[in-house]
Amino acid sequence: MSTNSTLKIVPKSGPTRRVSVPDLAARKGGEPIVSLTAYTAPMAKILDPHCDFLLVGDSLGMVLYGLDSTLGVTLDMAINHGAAVVRGSSRACVIVDMPFGTYQESPEQAYRNCAQVMIETGCAAIKIEGGTEMAETVRFLVERGIPVMGHVGLKPQSVNVAGGYRAHGRNQDEAAKVKKDAHAIADAGAFSIVIEGVVEHLAAEITRDIHVVTIGIGASAACDGQILVTEDAFGMFTDFTPRFVKRFAEIAEEMDKAAADYAKEVKARTFPADEHCYGKK
Repeated sequence: MSTNSTLKIVPKSGPTRRVSVPDLAARKGGEPIVSLTAYTAPMAKILDPHCDFLLVGDSLGMVLYGLDSTLGVTLDMAINHGAAVVRGSSRACVIVDMPFGTYQESPEQAYRNCAQVMIETGCAAIKIEGGTEMAETVRFLVERGIPVMGHVGLKPQSVNVAGGYRAHGRNQDEAAKVKKDAHAIADAGAFSIVIEGVVEHLAAEITRDIHVVTIGIGASAACDGQILVTEDAFGMFTDFTPRFVKRFAEIAEEMDKAAADYAKEVKARTFPADEHCYGKK
C-alpha cells in the first residue's frame, strides 16, 4: 500500500481468531448475535470490533451503486466487495449474499458460483434467499462444504413477485408459508436464517420452533440476533428510513456540514494553511 494513503488497514497485534460459523450456530437461545452490513474495507475495519458477523449484502447495489433494487448486483460485485470486507476485518465472520440469478437455476449452478465466491473472497459462508423451493439447493451446498445462511419472509430479490416491499405474515395463509419456508431451510442444513419484514409474533414463533439461529431485520427482538443496513442505521441517507430502522447516528448531516466548511475555506483561501503545506516551518 502506498505510504501516502489516507487509510491504512493495520492488523491488530498478535493473531486474532475470527468468529466461525459453528460459533454463530452455537448461539441459539444465547447472547444475541450482532450484525451489520459492510461493503468496503474501511467500513469493515470500523465495524469489526463490534459485530459477530459482517454481511456483504446485495443491498450494496442500492447503497453504493444507486440501483433501484438489488437485482442488478453481479457476481463480480459480490466478489470484489466481499474480498474487501475480508481484508478490512480480522475478527467478525464474513458472509456474502449471493446475487439474483447466480443460484436459482440449479444446485449445480449454485455450487459453482458459491464456491467461486468463497475461494475468491475468503468469506466463511454465503447467504441465499428462498424457502421450500431452495431447500434442495441448500442441502446440496451444505453436503459439499458450503455453509449457508437462509433468508425468508420479505425477500428483496423476489420483490416483483411479492408486489413490493411490505410486511409478511399478516394473514393465516401467508404466515403458514413463511413458517414452512423457515422449517424447510433449517431442515435442509442452513446454520442460520435471516427473517426479514415479518410480523413480530410470527418471527418470535419461528425462532422458538426451529433449531437454528435466526437473525431479525424488521422482525422481532426475540430473534437470536439482529442485522441492519449500516448506512440506514447510521443516518447516511436523508431521503428515506424504513420503519424497522433505528438511527443510531446522523452521519449524513455531519458530512454535509464538513463539506460546507471545506468549501467555505477553499473559496476563502484559508485552506490549505501553512501547516498543511510542504516546505514551510
